[in-house]
Amino acid sequence: MEKMNLAFEKVKMLVGMEADDEPAAEEESSFAFMDDFNRNCTLSTKQSILVFFNPIKFGITFTFGNLLSLGSTAFLIGPKRQVTMMLDPVRIYATAMYLASLIVALFCALYVHNKLLTLLAILLEFGALIWYSLSYIPFARSMVSKVMVACFDTEF
Repeated sequence: MEKMNLAFEKVKMLVGMEADDEPAAEEESSFAFMDDFNRNCTLSTKQSILVFFNPIKFGITFTFGNLLSLGSTAFLIGPKRQVTMMLDPVRIYATAMYLASLIVALFCALYVHNKLLTLLAILLEFGALIWYSLSYIPFARSMVSKVMVACFDTEF
């Protein structure tokens, strides 16, 4: 092990690096990358308001993104297995709700052009996506149901 470290130090010297320079440079570059990433991925207040007041474009892109994610999982595990898993008796209702919400969101965004209906369809799609995703985690839906009932129970 000591010989390997010595050889590694010699390679660093040949390249022109010193042993102590590498970790600091990596930390600085990772912080710089994360700062740039956070700066480029945040929405300004004006952009957030535009997304809220123009949900049709967001609804179309969000729905197509969900369709692409379904397609990507079908690509990874195979379309036959994907359909078999989606039609499993445990999650058939969640799948039906999710697919119906995708269709409703696209219908509201592309055909109806009503912003309020599109916003409601996006919220329905998001909730159906969460419920569908929870169907793949054992006991997750029952746990979330119990937590929701406990949080919103009005009896004292």
